[in-house]
Amino acid sequence: MADLALLLIGALLVNNFVLAQFLGLCPFMGITRGYDTALATGVATTFVLTLAAVIAHLVYHGVLVPLELEYLRIILFIVVIAGVVQLVSRYIEATSVVLHQMLGIYLPLITSNCAVLGVALLATSQDLSLLETLVFSIGAAGGFTLVMVLFGAMRETLDHEGIPAPFRGAPIALISAGIMSLAFMGLTGLAG
Repeated sequence: MADLALLLIGALLVNNFVLAQFLGLCPFMGITRGYDTALATGVATTFVLTLAAVIAHLVYHGVLVPLELEYLRIILFIVVIAGVVQLVSRYIEATSVVLHQMLGIYLPLITSNCAVLGVALLATSQDLSLLETLVFSIGAAGGFTLVMVLFGAMRETLDHEGIPAPFRGAPIALISAGIMSLAFMGLTGLAG
């Protein structure tokens, strides 16, 4: 049980996929214009990332390994991720039209989010069990959402501050992301 807790904390905070491993930077820098959009994107990505990692684990160990077709894992994982994104998109469209409109084009772009593929690949390359893959993907998705929400709230606040003209936009976003990354690096050693 302690190993699962360490795996969760490690993926959530210490080895955060955005700030420590630099995966998922496109939505991090592009979408996080405000708290609401960042939270919606983070929650949608959480569902996709967790479901895709678990399904990829099952397909990898249930089909590819017995048939000795491990070299097809990237192609298969991309197909799994695209399918999960379609399912989540249809579900959101059917249950919350407002959320579907708010996410807009960003929802299908989750398919190309390298953090989603990265979690599935790392889980299989580390030979994690199904339960460990689930905990790892929940931690990674939670860390992704946490960083998206924090950065979205920070950017929303910075938009109302008197920032000098040369630092507005991308420069202040990059500086803020660097400071956030340093803060998360301070958590190194927390999970063992």
